[in-house]
Amino acid sequence: MAWYSEIPFVTRLYLSGAFLCTAACAVDVISPFNLYFNFDLVFKEGQLWRLFSSYLFFGTFSVDFLFHMYFLVRYSRLLEEGEHFRGRTANYIVMLLFGILNISLVATYTNVHFLGSALTFMMVYVWGRRNPDVKMSFLGFFTFNAPYLPWVMLGFSTLLGNGTTMDLIGIVVGHTYFFLEFIYPVIAEIRNWRIKHILIAPSILCWLVGDDDHQRNNNGGGVVIN
Repeated sequence: MAWYSEIPFVTRLYLSGAFLCTAACAVDVISPFNLYFNFDLVFKEGQLWRLFSSYLFFGTFSVDFLFHMYFLVRYSRLLEEGEHFRGRTANYIVMLLFGILNISLVATYTNVHFLGSALTFMMVYVWGRRNPDVKMSFLGFFTFNAPYLPWVMLGFSTLLGNGTTMDLIGIVVGHTYFFLEFIYPVIAEIRNWRIKHILIAPSILCWLVGDDDHQRNNNGGGVVIN
């Protein structure tokens, strides 16, 4: 419980939702057929909960489930407690909502239904790009810098014969978010564009999560462009 209570709010909420959703499916309280993403069911039948429930189900309790939870907690926590999002919970929620909306949009044209792994891959990508000097090790064989982590994971999945669609979706959406949040503001500042920030947390969301004005308006650092 001490470990659980130390997890930052948004990450803890996501972990709790994923665990409870999987547990409910395990005891047949909920069927996975009521959770998966389907465009027609969401927008034509009004089953809007599928926009979020499809990100909470990671399969039955298994080693694969534990693997997904490890990556979810590790990289979501590193982001939420990192320099850019520390004290800016509303902005972190905006990042997740951006991922959910765009991953769902891409999923409409692909044959995927449970989207949580793509969102986790997006977190890994953004964290890696924000920490370019961090050294990583893969199975003790070779080391690489953090930005290459999603590509190493993608290659490993390919070698194991697993599908890579979700991984690629997470990388594409993660790169789009990284550009809009960290690169575009620097370009806009250099060129003196009127709109310098695109992804801005609404004031009411900042108020709900307790972000103060200084943290709300602080961009948290961008990417230096030479």
